[in-house]
Amino acid sequence: MRKHRTILIVDDEEKIVEVLQAYLGKAGYDILCAYDGSTAMELFRDNDVSLILLDLMLPDIMGEQVCQMIRMHSRVPIIMLTAKTEEYDLIKGLKVGADDYIFKPFSPRTVVAKIEAVLRRVESDQLTGIPFSYNGGDLVIDFQNGDVKVRGKEAGLTPTEYKILVTLAKAPNRIFTREQLITYALDDNFDGYDRSIDTYIKSIRTKIEDDRKKPVYILTVHGMGYKFAGIEL
Repeated sequence: MRKHRTILIVDDEEKIVEVLQAYLGKAGYDILCAYDGSTAMELFRDNDVSLILLDLMLPDIMGEQVCQMIRMHSRVPIIMLTAKTEEYDLIKGLKVGADDYIFKPFSPRTVVAKIEAVLRRVESDQLTGIPFSYNGGDLVIDFQNGDVKVRGKEAGLTPTEYKILVTLAKAPNRIFTREQLITYALDDNFDGYDRSIDTYIKSIRTKIEDDRKKPVYILTVHGMGYKFAGIEL
């Protein structure tokens, strides 16, 4: 039985909202709709929202600003709906706290699939004791016990390296900026520069990759950050 979940759709294009509302309602979600940023903030404050679909171009407040305001109070998943594909715009959205992007025009089925994936990531924070195995058992991460093994041997990660790896692995294929890794993995208890994340990533790769220079688990997304690309088996 599906857990009760509410999706807040924020877009000033009524046709888009109408189509998304129909598809998501059919998928079993409760839907709230807003056509501007101010209404979106009111609905968010007054309801238990599981995820937000947020358009970047709103008539009163830019989507990035809405995202930033929500992030001051909550880590509810936010997926940006955008026609912008420039790298600068994507980085800007990630920096203010967006969890993912969907580019316009899009298939409603793709939106439903993306929402399911993001919500699974959130729920992975309540993982069972079953270790996650990647690439035929080459890499095994036991989130509950804090163990990481490569081909059956302890990887020897430091506590900080472990936090960074787990943050990436719990959200496969999601791009994390350096700032986000500092916030999510290190809880802002970090006195170094954001580029220090690169040093940690290099060390993690040395310990879990066959070839640090040709990684298969932690990939660099140039100009944006890093993502985990291991295949779970």
